Amino acid sequence: MKSNDILKNIKALADDTRLRLAYILWHYELSVNELVGLLNMGQSRVSRHLKILSDAGLLQARRDGLWVFYKAVEEGENKEFLSSIFSYLSKDIQNDLDVASRIIEERAIKTRQFFNSIADDWDELNKEVLGAFSLPLEVQKSVPADCDIAVDLGCGTGEVLDKLLEASGSVIGVDGSQKMLDLARRRFTDNIAKLSRLSLRIGELDHLPLRDNEASFACINLVLHHLSEPKIALSEIERVLAPKGILFISDFLQHKEEKMRSNYGDRWLGFSKESLENYMQELGFKIIQYETQKVKMGLQLHLLIAQKS
Repeated sequence: MKSNDILKNIKALADDTRLRLAYILWHYELSVNELVGLLNMGQSRVSRHLKILSDAGLLQARRDGLWVFYKAVEEGENKEFLSSIFSYLSKDIQNDLDVASRIIEERAIKTRQFFNSIADDWDELNKEVLGAFSLPLEVQKSVPADCDIAVDLGCGTGEVLDKLLEASGSVIGVDGSQKMLDLARRRFTDNIAKLSRLSLRIGELDHLPLRDNEASFACINLVLHHLSEPKIALSEIERVLAPKGILFISDFLQHKEEKMRSNYGDRWLGFSKESLENYMQELGFKIIQYETQKVKMGLQLHLLIAQKS
């Protein structure tokens, strides 16, 4: 790193608030409003500090509709610079990380509460978006012929589970909403044969209640955009999939429909194809099929099938 770059970085961090911000964003990606609450400062002041750090190349911003999220740079000399600086910080700054961790947990709690509250209407809400497109059938077509254990992550009320049971020996459904799981179980009450091959498990997608290499097929449908850290969930999926296991992902292409946040509890307004491909590459998946599907409300879906190495 050139001396001028070192001086620029030191100058950017030569303020207690900016040092705190950089340290927080080294560990978490947070929105401007979340940082305002965490630091208990006015938005204009926080934004000014964020701009100085960004201009120095120490932070990167991600705009998602009307929201802007910040995190520390993840590669290059500036990442190495921050890493060396933070190794000398005392533990008195740890309180900021504790608060930030609670913010992330509150996100998960709000998402869980949202899905519990709309569980009874979820199937109808899905139809408002998907229209005549049958996502369960699309998932079923991607299940390998010799699949012994399939898992649906964020299984909701069980529409996809029903089709997976027709294509796999046994099926595991995971969801963070107990109300959703109750409705999924009710779907199979009168079909003991299917229910006997179904395991419904409550759990968060960043810490899946499955063993390493337990499933030969996994799907995650219209779920990633609800998560704070989609990459963590995908990393967990890689863990629970057996070698050569198949992963099916469906989610929205990047869009600007802000009402999806309030009406459907979305945290991300979709993803670019490049971002999904990067996730797959980093986790060692090989993409074997990719296409898009137009649905209602001017939205489109990624339909991606990948194989674990």
